Amino acid sequence: MKKYIVIICLGIASVFAFNFSQDYFEVSKNLDVFNTLYRELNIAYVDETKPGLLMKTGIEAMLASLDPYTNYYTENDIEDYRFMTTGEYGGIGALIQDVNNKITVTEPYENFAAFKAGLRAGDEIIEVNGINVAGKKTQDITNMLKGQAGTPIKLKLIRLGKNTPSEINLNREEIKVKAVPYFNMLNQEVGYIKLTSFTDNCSGEVKDALLKLKELNCKSLILDLRGNPGGLLNEAVNIVNLFVDKNNEVVSTKGKVKDWNKQYFSLYAPVDTQIPLVVLVDNNSASASEIVSGALQDLDRAVIVGQRSFGKGLVQQTRDLTYNTKLKVTVAKYYIPSGRCIQALDYTHKDEEGRVEKVPDSLITAFKTKNGRIIYDGAGILPDYKTDATKYSNILATLISKNHIFSFVNYYLLKNPQFITTAAEVSLSDNDYNEFISYLKGKDYNYKTESDFALEDLKLDASNEKYYESIKVEYEALLTKLNANKKDDLIRFKTEIKQFIEEELASRFEFQKGRIETSLKYDFDVTEAKKLLADKQKMTSILTTIEKPSKPFNPNKRF
Repeated sequence: MKKYIVIICLGIASVFAFNFSQDYFEVSKNLDVFNTLYRELNIAYVDETKPGLLMKTGIEAMLASLDPYTNYYTENDIEDYRFMTTGEYGGIGALIQDVNNKITVTEPYENFAAFKAGLRAGDEIIEVNGINVAGKKTQDITNMLKGQAGTPIKLKLIRLGKNTPSEINLNREEIKVKAVPYFNMLNQEVGYIKLTSFTDNCSGEVKDALLKLKELNCKSLILDLRGNPGGLLNEAVNIVNLFVDKNNEVVSTKGKVKDWNKQYFSLYAPVDTQIPLVVLVDNNSASASEIVSGALQDLDRAVIVGQRSFGKGLVQQTRDLTYNTKLKVTVAKYYIPSGRCIQALDYTHKDEEGRVEKVPDSLITAFKTKNGRIIYDGAGILPDYKTDATKYSNILATLISKNHIFSFVNYYLLKNPQFITTAAEVSLSDNDYNEFISYLKGKDYNYKTESDFALEDLKLDASNEKYYESIKVEYEALLTKLNANKKDDLIRFKTEIKQFIEEELASRFEFQKGRIETSLKYDFDVTEAKKLLADKQKMTSILTTIEKPSKPFNPNKRF
């Protein structure tokens, strides 16, 4: 018997050895092919090549064939990578943008180098360390402003409302962008925390905010993860841990390499396991945001409000390469406490054109929460309480993209220098809004609607089919009427345009905090969340009602 066991073991070993040998030969052969191709291309190509750019292009194209999250970082990209994982970078601490072909400060970060040196929104940068920035791309200027903390930098500026330039000298600092830019009480009982990223110690920021809100008599909480693209997995685990007892499994990972088959548990004493909790998500809540919202949903600890989340159930690890470069590679899928994976796209199966399909309905599986509620995998986090995504008008998008709102606020504050207020008090009067309409006269804010595109297609098709001449009068009448209606859009969409003007005004006095606080006055999801938290019976019902899954299930039709 032992003889047979040995033979079987030897047979299995030989199979593994053969597979390893085959894989090694394939890798070795193709590396040799690539090496010779790369060498011959650089030697023989008719024009001068850029070897570094060629290699970067080849690497990025190779990785793009896998998934969007496996990325290569050159030495020049490391600062961006560090910011993505830590929220830190070396620089002056200000957002800049091309406004009417001028490199303009749009928002300094409060209490960092640019702010302390007196830079404010609307200031135009004309030189950095003696180099004229005219004609340069915004990203190039951003790179010039970044650098090691403590290093000096000289800027030549034209201050908002001034005509003559001035110079300032300042030192770059280690800029740490807060993961929790805003938290506050929304009323006497409901607290609110906005989390924008999962960077180092963001769980500590959430914990500090929660403790401060509890000191203010917070009886229920809204945790806002909308637009949060994710980040560090351990920070997501620690945030869930704030609301659940120790030793709960929060997430597990499974990969091809056994080292990535791991379970992550809540390890610490929670802050509050009883406070009624609503988590806000939307289509741009991804990765770590979905671990937090999904785990709290699976454990029946929170009611999820909003729209279906993005659906990223993949885990990346960073590996160091030579010459200070890095590879961020997908190594595993993650599974939340019910056992489901919320990955919405299957990157292992692409069509002939390289397009990725969503997980088919036939493979969508029902799972159960801790209390036995039915939830599903393969389609992001489906909210317990669904709301419609806010859709903004074409005219608002155009006013923002052409910087008319930003420039109007500059004009308004120069005209009203006494206007100093808090975000809570910002309110644009009807007279102020009429002044905005007057300000736009003679300025370009043309835009195309879906109706415009449809009419253009109709004209093209009708012309190709020789019908246009017979409908020309009706077509031009319809076009005239459509254009007349668009002229009324400044009035039709007054509420949403007014909101963004108020946000820009608030940001001039309280920066990002002011922008967020002002936006909450118009926030439908937050309003619905407050109503829900006020209705204890409904909250309890959502977290305990068990429904039978409907079949067939199509998550895409529920939104």
